[in-house]
Amino acid sequence: MDPAQGVRRIPAAPHQLTGRVTPTAQLFTLAHFGIPRVDPLQWSLTIDGLAGPRRFRLDELLARPKRIVEAVHQCAGNPLEPAVPTRRVANLRWGGVDLAALLDEAGTDPRARFLWSYGLDGGGFAGTRCDWYVKDLPLARLAGGDVLLAHELNGAPLSAEHGYPLRLVVPGHYGTNSVKWLWRLRLAAERADGPFTTTFYNDPGPPARRPVWALAPEAVIVAPAPDAVLAVGRPAEIRGWAWSFGGIEAVEVSTDGGARFAPAALEPRRGWAWQGFAFPWQPAATGEAVLAVRAIAADGSAQPPQDARNAIHRVRVFLR
Repeated sequence: MDPAQGVRRIPAAPHQLTGRVTPTAQLFTLAHFGIPRVDPLQWSLTIDGLAGPRRFRLDELLARPKRIVEAVHQCAGNPLEPAVPTRRVANLRWGGVDLAALLDEAGTDPRARFLWSYGLDGGGFAGTRCDWYVKDLPLARLAGGDVLLAHELNGAPLSAEHGYPLRLVVPGHYGTNSVKWLWRLRLAAERADGPFTTTFYNDPGPPARRPVWALAPEAVIVAPAPDAVLAVGRPAEIRGWAWSFGGIEAVEVSTDGGARFAPAALEPRRGWAWQGFAFPWQPAATGEAVLAVRAIAADGSAQPPQDARNAIHRVRVFLR
């Protein structure tokens, strides 16, 4: 591990996410235990449990057909403060091996319902220890397509900070499920029992605790930037990005802090990528204004005003 401690690097705030595809230099790096440095010649991926067993070397995986998937990649936030929004998000192009096809080759027992993913990182977090970072995923998600064993990010090989030599990528799910430094996949009939599936990254009920899997509807304002100065009487545009697991049906914008909302123009959904929105505005009076945006998903769910990881995003601007 180098470094052999937690890593937290947040290079971009929402107003800096101007590109449709986020440059790798703007992608956040979050690691609870540090960064494993892996010798690719010694590394392999094992598939076992209710499948296989099979083992693959890195060169065998790199020789397989490569799929490219563009998808939103979002941090679920601090697992000790699940109701605090962090707005750590990017839209990236991943390259790698189609996981569903690989599992078909390995052979899957019909009793299997979950996929356990093991990363090479492990240690102590919030008073709890684990040998490996382990997450699980319902196998039913594979039917939705595009789950990758990724070895490429934005057209270049993965760096150590982002999971080299191989990571899981689950489009439409929070980043905590896209396990980095992957070395083992286990198919099982039940959920994994490690701390990052039973304690951390679970939301309270009722009726029961819910795993943090699918992306909740969310939108962020990219422009204007926080504390920007806008001219009264001059046309302006409020724009940004919106996303959720099942796509966004509508985006609404408020120029009075959330008291009243009006519909914005919204791009159609394109795979797992985020959707752009735009709202024309002509400020009429001097002073301060608080802009707000909320996304409404295709299933009707919407961003809550507060106390949630996907709470409504607000930006203050000055009008002169």
